[in-house]
Amino acid sequence: MRKLKLIWDFRGPHASKTAEHHEIHLKEYITLEKLEITITGIENMNDMHSIAFLVVNEDAMKPIRDALKPHRGQVYED
Repeated sequence: MRKLKLIWDFRGPHASKTAEHHEIHLKEYITLEKLEITITGIENMNDMHSIAFLVVNEDAMKPIRDALKPHRGQVYED
């Protein structure tokens, strides 16, 4: 089964802290909705750009995408 990485971009001097905070909300959503998602995280692209993400199975992506409105997505590769 193909996995997709749903991504939220944050830019500016506080991007890293904002991404960290957003990941907390993603984990809360996973718990609230009782989802079997185990991969979330943040990545600092540079000093002014960070992302928060979660990884979902492709067949479960649409309702999560519609509810959480990620900025973009890509195929996830381990």
